[in-house]
Amino acid sequence: MRAAVIRSFGGPEVLEVMEREGLIPSPKEVLLDVKAAGINRPDVFQRKGNYPAPAGAVADIPGLEVSGVVKALGAEVKELKIGDEVLALLAGGGYATEVCVDEGLCIRKPSNLSFEDAASLPETLFTVWHNIFQRGGLKNGDRLLVHGGSGGIGSMAIQLGTQFGASVYCTVGNEDKAQFALKMGAVNAINYHQEDFENKLKDLGINIILDSIGGSYFEKNLNLLIEDGRLIQINATEGAKVTLNLLKLMQKRILLTGSTLRARDLDFKRALAKEINEEVMPLFAKGNFQTMLTKVFALEEVVQAHQYFDSHQHFGKIVLKMDG
Repeated sequence: MRAAVIRSFGGPEVLEVMEREGLIPSPKEVLLDVKAAGINRPDVFQRKGNYPAPAGAVADIPGLEVSGVVKALGAEVKELKIGDEVLALLAGGGYATEVCVDEGLCIRKPSNLSFEDAASLPETLFTVWHNIFQRGGLKNGDRLLVHGGSGGIGSMAIQLGTQFGASVYCTVGNEDKAQFALKMGAVNAINYHQEDFENKLKDLGINIILDSIGGSYFEKNLNLLIEDGRLIQINATEGAKVTLNLLKLMQKRILLTGSTLRARDLDFKRALAKEINEEVMPLFAKGNFQTMLTKVFALEEVVQAHQYFDSHQHFGKIVLKMDG
């Protein structure tokens, strides 16, 4: 197989496409002929040496989501068969023409989605469903604020929130990203370079906030949330150490929660995949979602793909296509 390998930690140039030995699935795994792989921020963290792969995952090939065709079955696989087209969540190894993945982490690809579109879904879909719906308890009529509304997770959160009856607001970095977020269904996209999101939304009453920024956003988030509001932390790119006014937390009865997905155990991920398959995938099959895919690179262009990702000019999702 071919794979994009991290030769050493650093910038995009440390990635190199190499030949690797083919894979053999374990009893509960399927072997996929990978058609496309999504690029996500954790891949960049891993490339820089700041996010090591969990135990059991390949250490030097990034990639947390793929789409492809089943080409071999482990002895205990029950549901999938050779030739099935799927999208799958991985703990690593996705930037390759082959991956082995637990059967329970595969979801059948809707026929109306391309392999490239399908590869852009798993990481953001699993993250958003778990955090906003399972942890945040989003319901019809809620007002949801998403920081980074033009990214993969942000655009997925906007669409899912809207599909389930929420009014979704977001922050973005420029006008192009604002237009993209509005196209995804956001009620308002606030350019944080031009406006203070707290001042803009202070009279609205926010039920749920999905935040990947931390730092100075933390106190503003608490101020914006109404009583029984939920603040969900999935990253802290501006800073993980913040000051918390416990009285404010208590008086508003705010639920403060957070999570990471990659290192969670297989049983948790299998159950999450099952719920997503039942609750969300029918919406994709009906064509109720717009594509979040905005750029496709060949596997051999992985350095350029990461350079583009690092430029912070991109929005939506970036995907590697395995067959050039």
